Amino acid sequence: MAEQVPLSEDASALYPELDAARNDHTHEIAPDIAYRRLAIVNVVFLGLPNAGDRGWVLVDAGIHGTRGFIAQAAEQRFGKGARPALILMTHGHFDHVGALEGLAEEWDAPVYAHPLERPYLDGTASYPPGDPSVGGGLMAALARFYPRGPVNLGARLRDLPEDGAVPGLPGWRWIATPGHSAGHVSFWREADRALVVGDAFVTTKQESAYAVAVQRPELHGPPAYYTTEWDKAGDSVRRLAALAPALVVTGHGQAMRGPEMRGALEELARDFDRLAVPAQGRYLDAPARPEDGSAYREP
Repeated sequence: MAEQVPLSEDASALYPELDAARNDHTHEIAPDIAYRRLAIVNVVFLGLPNAGDRGWVLVDAGIHGTRGFIAQAAEQRFGKGARPALILMTHGHFDHVGALEGLAEEWDAPVYAHPLERPYLDGTASYPPGDPSVGGGLMAALARFYPRGPVNLGARLRDLPEDGAVPGLPGWRWIATPGHSAGHVSFWREADRALVVGDAFVTTKQESAYAVAVQRPELHGPPAYYTTEWDKAGDSVRRLAALAPALVVTGHGQAMRGPEMRGALEELARDFDRLAVPAQGRYLDAPARPEDGSAYREP
């Protein structure tokens, strides 16, 4: 099993009705990389502790109801009143944008995302429906009920630069990793081979509420119930595996590092169709493509 980054025990329950839903502690996994698990999803903090106002960056914004937890964690790590320079989005699914509008307004912070993700963030389009037919457990079974957006960030929304640079983060690059969503991106720092992947792949079986609760670190493909282009998802995993990362932080599950993690990622890339693609699902034969507009639905 790949080496996991040591973690503290979970703290208070966020949603008592779901054992998996915990407001975890913030975990520093590199001097300037930390993440916090909030219910079923992680948010990532990039920047040195006590960086102060505009000295750090938030990646993704959790589920609805976690705004206070995220703001509190940011204050504890970066200092009282410390606002981010900006917010980066791997993509705009409901469990990554829950606190986004409120935090962007509170912090007066710009939000950067891939242009193909813009319709989900400017109020003009919703995601295709979740797909419970992929199976795998309770989280997948509930997929039909998950919010599909959109949110509307108005003038705060920005497109990521075409040259791959990440505003506010020298040394980091963004990489297009579509498949789970049309404009999904990951963030890569070559200097220490650190990789923040959102849901391009994850380190828990996100379809299963039990696996989400236990959080045993193991590599899986993107959450199947929301992945709409499986061919592109496989290409994205292969692109990320080719980087040979030393440390990965995913949108779901624990951060992982070490040679066994790289081996598991290489295996996932090599045998993606068998290990990640579900046996059935609405988007296997009818993927939702941005090219033909089927990725974007009426709000």
